[in-house]
Amino acid sequence: MTGVLAVAGGTASGKSTLAEALSLQCPESIALVHLDDYYVPAHDPLRGVWTVSADGHAVLDWNHPGSIDETAVTHAIDAALRRPGVLLTVVEGLFALSLPSVVRRAAWRVYVDTPDDIRLARKILRKIEMQRQDPRLSLRNYLQTGRDRHAVHVAPSRAAADLVVDGTASEAEMLAAVMPLIGPALTPPVPPLAAPSRARGVCGATRTPGVPAFAL
Repeated sequence: MTGVLAVAGGTASGKSTLAEALSLQCPESIALVHLDDYYVPAHDPLRGVWTVSADGHAVLDWNHPGSIDETAVTHAIDAALRRPGVLLTVVEGLFALSLPSVVRRAAWRVYVDTPDDIRLARKILRKIEMQRQDPRLSLRNYLQTGRDRHAVHVAPSRAAADLVVDGTASEAEMLAAVMPLIGPALTPPVPPLAAPSRARGVCGATRTPGVPAFAL
């Protein structure tokens, strides 16, 4: 049976890194749904929640759950659940533990917890390296809306998590923390006539006893 894992956390907490690392463990068995792909159109002022950025422009509020197209998210999750061979659908994003369309489908809930100063530093570096954005604009937007939006719409969802993961940990450490939670969903039943000396690992791979499943 296909299950859904919801992974939430603040901006630049490491939630996408964790979700993608999980997918690489079992690329044919894990489907990814990134909530960042399902914001309403940024050119349609009649949809979503709008705000004024630090440079004075009216912009879609990316830090507000009301800017997510929940209907599109629902369709994406349902489509992933119907995909042949998929054992686990990972839904990651700021609001993965607060959007009803995700929460009601989630069998497992993970929150990636990272100190605010580290998240802000990561975000500024990402803006500089990927978008060539002036870091002063990032800082002003954070102080104007980003900080408060996180406190209201993201941080409280930590209480809904089955597992809280340290976002400053290494990728391997985050995987090691999550795999015991979702491992059974990725382990198909062992056929009655299977050889007793071999075990079925995650994604149905045979493994030798003593080798961590998440390393396969």
